[in-house]
Amino acid sequence: MHDDTNILAEMNDRSREVFRRVVEGYLESGDPVGSRTLTRTLSEKVSAATIRNVMQDLELLGLLGSPHVSAGRVPTQLGLRLFVDGLLEVRDLDESDRKKIDETAGSNSQDVGGLLDRVSTALSGVTQGASLVLAPKHEAPIRHVEFVSLGADRALVVLVFSDGHVENRLFTPPVGQTPSSMREAANFLNALAEGRTLSELQAVIRREITLRRQEIDTLARDLVESGLAVWESEGEHGERLIVRGRSNLLSDETSEAELEMIRTLFDDLERKRDIAEFLQLAETGEGVRIFIGSENKLFSLSGSSLVVSPYMNADRKIMGAVGVIGPTRLNYGRIVPIVDYTAQLVGKLISDRS
Repeated sequence: MHDDTNILAEMNDRSREVFRRVVEGYLESGDPVGSRTLTRTLSEKVSAATIRNVMQDLELLGLLGSPHVSAGRVPTQLGLRLFVDGLLEVRDLDESDRKKIDETAGSNSQDVGGLLDRVSTALSGVTQGASLVLAPKHEAPIRHVEFVSLGADRALVVLVFSDGHVENRLFTPPVGQTPSSMREAANFLNALAEGRTLSELQAVIRREITLRRQEIDTLARDLVESGLAVWESEGEHGERLIVRGRSNLLSDETSEAELEMIRTLFDDLERKRDIAEFLQLAETGEGVRIFIGSENKLFSLSGSSLVVSPYMNADRKIMGAVGVIGPTRLNYGRIVPIVDYTAQLVGKLISDRS
């Protein structure tokens, strides 16, 4: 892949302007942009033939492509990336967009899940894209763990955190559990839990189970392991993924093939396949990140792009992320400030609540 900034630096003003106009025209309308359209809008008067030559050069550089039937050009993924990194003019947040996002935050309920739900719906409505919200895990140290049998195939794990927060999570225990194996599993966990957060505890327990296979009764070991699996899944305050606005991606002109790709994308998202990756990617930078198509394996299938920003608590620790998913021809200049503002707002609200 070329070094993007160099390509831009090496272009003359005319090429840069033609390139920018093609991308902006395409992002606005979704249609290929032709040389005739450009001759009318360029700042210097040049012939359509000259512009065609410039467009051809841009195509050779891999920045523009021409769809089969049309005489116009569209940006390639490399072109879009170059535009976003070097030429994108991010607008100020629109006042009416700000109001809509602020309204969701108005309620004073302490329920973070409800807040994120509302933010997600608002983000989807404002951007007409699908929104993505990653909710934070509850990360206080654990004080005590208890297993409670509710029947042959249902059990409850009760987690008491050092900050007084209590969480109950249902799960299906391994077959053959006895009251004594449940006690044994809880004793084993409590001996290790003190002062550790859930994610720290999971890592320690996996090591311990490997080392002490023989000592731990098989039943208790299975119980601990299946209890752990439950902690990683959609517990009340586990890492939650809220995806909203699927229908926004399905406009009337969406082709059957695109529909299929969008369905795949959403199924993957709802299975949280690569979501942890976004958080890691988000953690490397504070600001808004834009992923276009194949730069992330989740989106390479669907030709979608993601504009995402992490949100932080008062100690600047990353808690989760908010973002917008849409076709690669998103209006980036408008969406970047919306995502940025929403992430800052969510961070502030979550800090205020804790």
